[in-house]
Amino acid sequence: MDDLLREFLTETNESLDVVDVELVRFEQDPNNAAILGNIFRLVHTIKGTCGFLGLPRLEALAHAAETLMGKYRDGAPVTGDGVSLILFTIDRLKEILGDLEAAGSEPEGDDGDLISQLEAMSMAADTAPAEAAAPKAAEPPKAEPKQATGTVAEQTLERALRPGEVSLDELERAFRETEAEITPALPEVAAPSVTPAKAEKAEKVEKVEAKKPAARPAKTAAAGEDDGETGVKGQQTLRVNVDTLEQLMTMVSELVLTRNQLLEIVRRHEDSEFKVPLQRLSNVTAELQDGVMKTRMQPIGNAWQKLPRIVRDLGNELGKQIELEMHGAETELDRQVLDLIKDPLTHMVRNSADHGLESPEQRRLAGKPEKGTIKLSAYHEGGHIVIAISDDGRGLNTDRIKKKILEQGLASEAEIEKMTEAQIHKHIFAPGFSTAAAVTSVSGRGVGMDVVRTNIDQIGGTIDLKSVQGEGATVTIKIPLTLAIVSALIVESAGDRFAIPQLSVIELVRAQQNSEHRIERIKDTPVLRLRNKLLPLVHLRQLLGIAGGEPLDETNGFIVVTQVGSQTFGIVVDQVFHTEEIVVKPMSSKLRHITMFSGTTILGDGSVIMIIDPNGIASAIGTDVSAQAAETEANASRGNERQLISMLVFRAGSREQKAVPLSLVTRLEEVAVDKIEQAHGRHLVQYRGALMPLVPVSGVMQLKSEGSQPLLVFSDAGRSMGLVVDEIVDIVEDALNIEVSADVPGMLGSAVIKGQATEILDIGHYLPLAFEDWFKRKEMRIEALTRKLLFIDDSPFFRNMLTPVLKAAGYEVVTASAGSEALEILKAGDNKFDVVVSDIEMPEMNGFEFAEALRADKRFASTPVIALSSLTNPAAIERARVAGFHDYVAKFDRQGLIAALKETANEFAQAA
Repeated sequence: MDDLLREFLTETNESLDVVDVELVRFEQDPNNAAILGNIFRLVHTIKGTCGFLGLPRLEALAHAAETLMGKYRDGAPVTGDGVSLILFTIDRLKEILGDLEAAGSEPEGDDGDLISQLEAMSMAADTAPAEAAAPKAAEPPKAEPKQATGTVAEQTLERALRPGEVSLDELERAFRETEAEITPALPEVAAPSVTPAKAEKAEKVEKVEAKKPAARPAKTAAAGEDDGETGVKGQQTLRVNVDTLEQLMTMVSELVLTRNQLLEIVRRHEDSEFKVPLQRLSNVTAELQDGVMKTRMQPIGNAWQKLPRIVRDLGNELGKQIELEMHGAETELDRQVLDLIKDPLTHMVRNSADHGLESPEQRRLAGKPEKGTIKLSAYHEGGHIVIAISDDGRGLNTDRIKKKILEQGLASEAEIEKMTEAQIHKHIFAPGFSTAAAVTSVSGRGVGMDVVRTNIDQIGGTIDLKSVQGEGATVTIKIPLTLAIVSALIVESAGDRFAIPQLSVIELVRAQQNSEHRIERIKDTPVLRLRNKLLPLVHLRQLLGIAGGEPLDETNGFIVVTQVGSQTFGIVVDQVFHTEEIVVKPMSSKLRHITMFSGTTILGDGSVIMIIDPNGIASAIGTDVSAQAAETEANASRGNERQLISMLVFRAGSREQKAVPLSLVTRLEEVAVDKIEQAHGRHLVQYRGALMPLVPVSGVMQLKSEGSQPLLVFSDAGRSMGLVVDEIVDIVEDALNIEVSADVPGMLGSAVIKGQATEILDIGHYLPLAFEDWFKRKEMRIEALTRKLLFIDDSPFFRNMLTPVLKAAGYEVVTASAGSEALEILKAGDNKFDVVVSDIEMPEMNGFEFAEALRADKRFASTPVIALSSLTNPAAIERARVAGFHDYVAKFDRQGLIAALKETANEFAQAA
């Protein structure tokens, strides 16, 4: 196959993929002349190139399709049957191109069936009512006529055409078509000596490369000179064979391995003269690795390209109205990963269309719009790509899944009773599992979801499922950006070293018998209590069945806290060394059945070690341990709501410890006693250009007689208050559980902080003692367009802290301690809320999941929701945006919360 034909096949397939997508868009927006013009140009180019290369079968099909699109361009009404027929023609063109690529010549065959239908539809379009509205684009400004080799300029008419007159556009188009039949036109930039074949090729290269992002110039001639090959001047990009990129990636991987070996040698020789040049070599290798990785990166939209056509065809086949929304198509990931997720994504979208969305009649009866929506979104989160596929359909039928689990013997009734709803739903990923009542051409055979999970597992990704029956489902896929070179944590167990991909590692914990992080046991299963959450543990040496090394210590060890999807667990190892960039080598075919490993790698000292697969570990742990830990944790949570927070511990007025949340304290200050003044019976101190009132904790001011007086400074909206204390004891992190409530003003109650009874102050009580109008100032009060507010937070402390602030801002506040409780309040319909404020970090249902569940109910689709969180990184904010939050505010930023409420209220009032 010559280069020209190979170039033709590549570009024609690209053009047909674009036509596929554009036709679906055009069917939804038939008056968009820009879309139609783009389709027409692409098909016209394909037809012309086929004629030039002597491919009569392809040329005849493209010509018939072009004729019909020409009728649409001239004003004939667009029909669904016409678009479908053109799409069938595109499919036939792709089939012929596939045979052409395989055999090197155009296959024999008769396309008369399609051509006759296209011609008949073109003739029918000629007899369509003359008054049918022709697609019109926004009229561009007048442009000067170009030379015959340029692009036809759109004409702006100053008056309507009289009978018998033709526009300059039509005249120019007729002239060009006549000229094209006489001789092939050369591109403007072609040198006079360029052959027609090279000119045609150059035109195609310019067209395709113009769509691509600019790369570093690769010049073979002086600037401004013809390159002598394509007839294109100043070309900025070039095509590279995929095999060449793969070979380059392999060589970079070997370079990384060699660098690691050299670094290991230098580590053993502190005074080596090679240390400095090797560091430079290491930096250059890292830059080269990064550059090669960028050449492999492609937008994920490339994997979504065929989905609009698939959804359109499925909607017609199933008799459903389906709208496909796609967000984040520009998000990039490795080409190898992209190829592996195309099929899973396609299956998930088909599954949502068939199983998820109801028929128009069923949706109407359920009070939903007749048109269902499938939403596809992608965004970066750390070193991962997160892809979410959601629909507003019927959701999963939990009872039907339970019945199927029993029928297939996947679990007993007793085991099912202990499962959470999420654990039950995950059984749809089992091989052969399907709840479809009948097998259709789309689905129902039970061979899809298990393949999806297998493909995702193969690339080190995770898949999670959330569903609300009657409201819809969301599948979240989390995959690494690349597979070739990854950062890994090197650990040791029973004398052997292993690599754990760092993307799955949350943190490292050293567990010791007398430390706060202790290994406990639940029904003979080891667990770790970490920040009031029980994590199931697995000893790596026991899981892998390896012996050797030091005897196993059940109470001590290094714990690698790992997360797979929504499941968090700990891997107990003997030693933790360092992180290292490793080159992933595939597993031997004889070992691929071992799910604990995802590959092998070579360390800097030449050792070959296994790479642990966190997905395999999660599967080996099983649901029993996780369920036991979850059950124990739930029981503990029901008994006392706890949350680990930073507390400032101090003493004031007595020897008993007192504490306030550290996040509320603006500064810790010590002021000289002689700087404290009195006015109108109040103690004041000049602080940062203003007078700051001092307030005692016990109601009686007890200042030091000499030296410095410790103060806790609380500031908000330009005002500050100094709380007088005797001494600062410590800053600690502990789970706050107010066990004994207090009826004393200024006290929320007593809690055990680091093993000692501690009084927890209610700062909201002291602020008005400094300034009576602290909560009543005009700028702190919303010019409220919204009045009823639902506030969700699992911590009673935060609810008690912020509720007075919200009430002072003019809201009637209803509180909920969990997302599920808030959904029940909303769905009960007893109260209609103008705005919802939700914490993000909550057990069972976090804030993201709550927002997604809320958005799935059309009754609350327009209710503004504001996120409240201690996490303020870009990934969390983007995740909140995708979940449906309108704003995102840091916890304890009361002024920011008030401003966000005011802004949201004004925004929704204007929209109304």
